[in-house]
Amino acid sequence: MSRVALYPGSFDPVTNGHVDVVRHAVVLCDRLVVAIGIHPGKTPLFPAEERLAMVRSVFAPVAAKAGCAFDCTTYDDLTIAAAQKAGATILVRGLRDGTDLDYEMQIAGMNEAMAPGVHTVFVPASPGVRPITATLVRQIAAMGGDVSAFVPQPVASSLKTKFAG
Repeated sequence: MSRVALYPGSFDPVTNGHVDVVRHAVVLCDRLVVAIGIHPGKTPLFPAEERLAMVRSVFAPVAAKAGCAFDCTTYDDLTIAAAQKAGATILVRGLRDGTDLDYEMQIAGMNEAMAPGVHTVFVPASPGVRPITATLVRQIAAMGGDVSAFVPQPVASSLKTKFAG
């Protein structure tokens, strides 16, 4: 039986923290699906198509190196429904600190109640990426700061272009 994992998030933009989670996730499954949540009430910095392109360009090589099949998609319903649609039995969630754990434990409990066959796996962030958040990256980039230590090179270029001028 193939082990399929879903890693959901906004990925606006992709950060080195996300890369860290993917690096750990690809050894846990045979196929990883990165799912970009589309929330109608939020206006992301990057449109879904650009985020999909970033996700593909950054995560596909990580998965290929590990021998893990890779796919990415968008979804606008419950994360657990996206997991079921993808055929995932593993839901991957990254944790930076205890605050993340408290929040993610609540979600994991609700997801388990709705879909007992989908198991949440928590991936602790490596020490070097724990402080990185997409929100902080966006704020630094918007103010002209150098985000190259926090995001992959193609993402840093996209951010620079986005905030140029």
